[in-house]
Amino acid sequence: MKTYKYNQFELIARRVGETIETEKEINSPESAVEVLRPKFEGLTQEALYVMCLNSKNKIIGITLVSLGILNSSLVHPREVFKPAILMSAASIIVAHNHPSGNPEPSQEDIQITKQLVEAGKIIGIPLFDHLIVTESNHTSFADKSFL
Repeated sequence: MKTYKYNQFELIARRVGETIETEKEINSPESAVEVLRPKFEGLTQEALYVMCLNSKNKIIGITLVSLGILNSSLVHPREVFKPAILMSAASIIVAHNHPSGNPEPSQEDIQITKQLVEAGKIIGIPLFDHLIVTESNHTSFADKSFL
């Protein structure tokens, strides 16, 4: 049996290009985390994904929109909503990792979430949730009433 070693950029490229489980219904933060957690495995810097949903809350696409440094990721509503617009999404869920293992949101996380909620209202694609995913835990902004 061969063992393959990949550098981090190769793993990210594989994640970006992989097929997703389409038509899976997302009915809780846990169901979204179940799909998204594998995308963050092995990453040592923050990454942000957008999960696009149809009107029945089924996945129509997942896109990596930002790859940052150790403890931050540059995010702008324009990049977050671009895949949602292109896929004609009814709503989105955003998720990013905290490589530190701490699932608690930072002030920056809360601020960008507020911006995304407002942008979603303007363009008619609501933000259902913002998830912070760690190796063994997660935080849902919807559950914490941050949306």
